[in-house]
Amino acid sequence: MNVSPSFVALSLVVIATPGTGAVYTIVSTLAHGLRGGLLAALANGVCLVPHVIAVVTGLASLLHASAVAFTVIRYLGVAYLVYLAIQTWGGAGNLTLDVTDRRVASGAAVFWEAMVLNLLNPKLTLFFVAFLPQFVNAGQGHVVRQMLGLSAVFAALTVAVYGVYAVAALSFRSHLQTRPTVARRAERGFAIVFLVLAARLAAPNS
Repeated sequence: MNVSPSFVALSLVVIATPGTGAVYTIVSTLAHGLRGGLLAALANGVCLVPHVIAVVTGLASLLHASAVAFTVIRYLGVAYLVYLAIQTWGGAGNLTLDVTDRRVASGAAVFWEAMVLNLLNPKLTLFFVAFLPQFVNAGQGHVVRQMLGLSAVFAALTVAVYGVYAVAALSFRSHLQTRPTVARRAERGFAIVFLVLAARLAAPNS
């Protein structure tokens, strides 16, 4: 399968645009160090799989046709983002920027949170519906195989870009470890970001 440079370029633009996955990766790094951030980056890539399966099996068509199903999933995602905002603001839970605690969150916990964030965002599934077919060459046949290949490239790019976010956030973490007041402000800042992301997910036409 040939992957066009335009697909890679557009994918990088989409992935690098700050969103829930990027914010979660950064917060995981600040809370748990580089390993926590890299686990979050990996989890965000792996957790794209259910959305790809939904596209390939036609579940995305159901989401698109059923306003009720789409709305229910969307608002569950909104509720979870609000929950993360409350947890981050209140200094409780895995997303706390505890600058005195160097323990790393378990891989299972990081993957679980990333999975929930991804699964409760039906707009991500619809994005793949709109994005992937543009780069499928029907003349080459094996359309499903091409979509799976493109999705694998997109997931790998996601892990790589979010890994860069994690490495960049690590240097900021050392700054927070010696400035608890700044750390607290950063914690509340990320809580506000989660609320903004929740509002964006709630917007029907965003």
